[in-house]
Amino acid sequence: MGMTMSEKILARASGREVVRPGDLVLGRIDFAMGHDLTIPPAGKIMREQMGAERVWDPERVAVVQDHFQPAKDAASAALGRMTREFAREMGIRWYFEVGQGGICHTVLPERGLVLPGELVVGADSHSCTYGALNCLATGIGSTDLACVLALGELWFRVPETLRFVYHNRLSEWVESKDLILHVIGMIGVDGARSKAMEHTGEALRHIDMEGRLTMTNMAIEAGAKNGIMACDDVTEAYLRGRAQRPWQPVASDPDAEYEQTFEIDAEKVPITLARPMSPENTAPIDEVAGTRLDQVFIGSCTNSRITDLRRAAQVLEGRHVAPWVRLIVTPSSHQVALQAEREGLVRIFMEAGAAWTTETCGACLGGHQGVLGEGEVCLSTTNRNFPGRMGDPKALVYLANPVVAAASAVAGEITHPAEVVRQPVGV
Repeated sequence: MGMTMSEKILARASGREVVRPGDLVLGRIDFAMGHDLTIPPAGKIMREQMGAERVWDPERVAVVQDHFQPAKDAASAALGRMTREFAREMGIRWYFEVGQGGICHTVLPERGLVLPGELVVGADSHSCTYGALNCLATGIGSTDLACVLALGELWFRVPETLRFVYHNRLSEWVESKDLILHVIGMIGVDGARSKAMEHTGEALRHIDMEGRLTMTNMAIEAGAKNGIMACDDVTEAYLRGRAQRPWQPVASDPDAEYEQTFEIDAEKVPITLARPMSPENTAPIDEVAGTRLDQVFIGSCTNSRITDLRRAAQVLEGRHVAPWVRLIVTPSSHQVALQAEREGLVRIFMEAGAAWTTETCGACLGGHQGVLGEGEVCLSTTNRNFPGRMGDPKALVYLANPVVAAASAVAGEITHPAEVVRQPVGV
C-alpha cells in the first residue's frame, strides 16, 4: 500500500521508509516560524526552562512582526521589543521588521522560505497556508515552538487524509475562497479534525498559487492538521526565482489510502459566504444579499495578496464606497503594498473612499485598525467569524471573497459583483 503526500513527508522527516496514520514519529523540521505574539513566550521557555542558548539553525527560522504591530499600545510595544531582541540575539537571518515584512503567511511563501516536500511548523494556527506549496505545514503552540527552536525536531502523529477532488472549473465571480467555504460548509468546522486535507483535481489547474494559498490557509477552519496540494507547473512557476533552498516535491501514490474522498463539481459551486458566527454557516450569496453593512474589510493572510487587491480594485475603480460604510484595505505584505502602489491600486482604493493601512494582521483578529463595536455588521475577506473574533462579541461578521467585498462596499449591503459592475461608473 502506498502513501499520501503528508505521509511521505513525515516518513522522510523521521527517517522511516513507511509511516501509517496513527503512528507517532519524531520529525526533523525544515523550517519554523514565530511572530510577535509567540516568540516572546517561546524564547523564554527555550532559554529559562530548556537551558538552550542558541536556536538549532538560525537559517531555518523566520521571525515576523505582524500581529499587534505597528504597536497598538504599550503592551504590544513590549512584545515587539522582546521579539526583536530575541531575533537579534539568536542571529535569525529571516527577521522581518514592521515596514519590511507583513503578515507571516504571505511573507514566507513570497520569499521562497517554505518549499515542496518539507516539514514546516509555525506558532500560528494558519501556518497550514504553506501546504499549497506541496509541504506539510501545521500550526503549533509556543511551548512546541520552544522545543523546535532548541532542537530542530518535534513529535507528530501521522494524520489520516481526506481527499477533495475538484472537477471542471469555477464559474465567473466564483473564487477559491468560495470553494473552500463551500467545503467547510459541507463537512463542518470539525469535519477534518486533526486530519490532512489533500486537494486535487482538474479545477486546481485553473487556480493560481495565491488562490491555492487561500484554500490551504483555511484548512484549520475545518479542524485539519494541514492542507496540501501536489507540485505542478503552477507551483514551479511560482517558486522560480524565489526558492531559497533546493527542494524535492512529493506526490501521493496511486494506491495511497484515504479515510474518505469527496468529489466536488467546481462549476456548480456558487458565490459562497459564511454567515455569523461560524465559517461552516455558509450560504449562497442570493440568501444573504441585501444585508446592510457598517464595515467592509479587505485584508488578512487569506485574501489580501496582490491578485486579491487587483480584483477588488477593478470593481472599485471610478466608484465610491457607500455613505455610512467604512472600507478598510490592508495589504498582506510590504512587497504586496509596493506592487499595489506601482500598479496604481492604492490610488484607486483611496479615491473610492477606502482607508489603506500598514500591512498587518490588524482587524482580522480584532487587534487594531478596524475593530468592531457592539451590533456592527462587517463583510470581511478573513478566515474566521466566531463571536468576538473581530471585536465585540455581539458584532456580526460575514466572510466573502475580495470581489464580493468590493462590490458590497460600493452598494452598502451584501451584493453580487455583477450588480455593481453593470452600473455605469460614477453612478
